Amino acid sequence: MTDEGRRPSENPTDQRPRGSHQPALATGQLTIAGLFITALVTAQLTAAKVLAFGLPFSLPVTDDALVLPGAALAYALTFFASDCYSELYGRRAATRLVTVGLVMNFVMLALVWSTIRAPAAQSSVDPTMFETVLGASTPIVVGSLLAYAVSQNWDVIVFHKLRELTGGAHLWARNIGSTASSQAIDTVIFVSVAFFVFPQYLGIGAQLPGNVILSLIVGQYIFKLVVAFLDTPFVYAVVGYLRSQGHAPTYPSTAD
Repeated sequence: MTDEGRRPSENPTDQRPRGSHQPALATGQLTIAGLFITALVTAQLTAAKVLAFGLPFSLPVTDDALVLPGAALAYALTFFASDCYSELYGRRAATRLVTVGLVMNFVMLALVWSTIRAPAAQSSVDPTMFETVLGASTPIVVGSLLAYAVSQNWDVIVFHKLRELTGGAHLWARNIGSTASSQAIDTVIFVSVAFFVFPQYLGIGAQLPGNVILSLIVGQYIFKLVVAFLDTPFVYAVVGYLRSQGHAPTYPSTAD
């Protein structure tokens, strides 16, 4: 049969091998990436508020309360999303996601400051208050970018190293192990830069005492570690569901 008489479906170049993977923007992949970016940007905008959760018992350093930056709530989701992404789509894809997240931090910062500098209408909220609230995100982003660049890449590296060591088994071990180590790095860098180096930009005024900085580090890390344990069943659920729906390969290569 000539090329002119061949139906489009019969053209070998137009056909995908059966069982091939879903397109790059398959629903599952896009959803996890969207969660990662949304949580990441939200963390930058909410970090200036310091939270305090009362405990029914006392702990060293933190006493009877966990004191942590507001970013911890949203940022904990980024490691959940990145671990799901790493398991489903491989190391290279996870590294690309981390890079896109880094760029989106700069996009968010540019949008915030362009809005602050734009002229305000008479019906607008107080421009000074607006700048006070959203402008505080600048030192947050500075600290976060440093922490993010190190911790998220470390998370991907450790996750796949543990995957290789376990032969692809024990998803819980690489989820908790990678998150626990990367969150420790992230917490120390972020709190030190945002709350120790640039406290004046957060409306704090004076530099915080060392014991307060330490309590912020310990409180945030304990919270993130608890989340890492609690989100493990959800990582299994997401990975299992998306694989069953064909949104990801069953056994992705760690080199992909």
